[in-house]
Amino acid sequence: MTPEVTPETLVRDHTVYSCVMGSRAFGLASDGSDTDRRGVFLAPAPLYWRFDKPPTHLDGPADEQFSWELERFLELALRANPNVLECLHSPLVERVDDTGRELLALRDAFLSRQAHQTFVRYAVGQRKKLDADVRQHGAPRWKHAMHLLRLLGSCRDLLRTGELVIDAGADRERLLEVKRGEVPWPRVEAWMGRLADEADAAAPGSPLPAEPDRARVEDFLFRTRRASALQAYADHEVAQSVVRGGLVG
Repeated sequence: MTPEVTPETLVRDHTVYSCVMGSRAFGLASDGSDTDRRGVFLAPAPLYWRFDKPPTHLDGPADEQFSWELERFLELALRANPNVLECLHSPLVERVDDTGRELLALRDAFLSRQAHQTFVRYAVGQRKKLDADVRQHGAPRWKHAMHLLRLLGSCRDLLRTGELVIDAGADRERLLEVKRGEVPWPRVEAWMGRLADEADAAAPGSPLPAEPDRARVEDFLFRTRRASALQAYADHEVAQSVVRGGLVG
């Protein structure tokens, strides 16, 4: 990576899409909630023509900020990664350019019945952490329990309707009661179990396709990479013209 292209400038100058995630995007924020920012940057094509490739993801430069390089983001979205899919559906978009708008127009291409397994696997992992908290401390981390319930509800509704909605909606107050520790753990466990069962029941008849539209996504990536390469070539020609003009002068 050249000195003028740093992790900070990749995010600052090459972000195509960024949004707010977490409690603020889910409609579950309180006065003390963090502002979690997620973004997608497009690394300029010349950075791939060297031995040291650009990063696939970056932390920062701001607190609670995380960004993916476009290709990595697309790979994860095609695998129905819950965090990445939800990022595409945030109602709090902070920055988007023409490439970002094309990316958002592809949201339905990533949605498939694969989401059932990936969301469930993620939920199982989070549930194990909550159970460990209960064993060690007598109670879970209630904020994490709240977010797991919201995720399970989102998964169920996605499988039922074919649409991913990340706002807590009508469940907001019940979820905030969980966050405050006002709901006994056995009731929270039962709620989690019920949501998981409802997601399982919805999966076989889901309107979602069996697989994501990989060809459509790959076409977008190819066109975006090609445009970046052509722009780099045009910039190089302009720079060379300036140099030649200076030498002649």
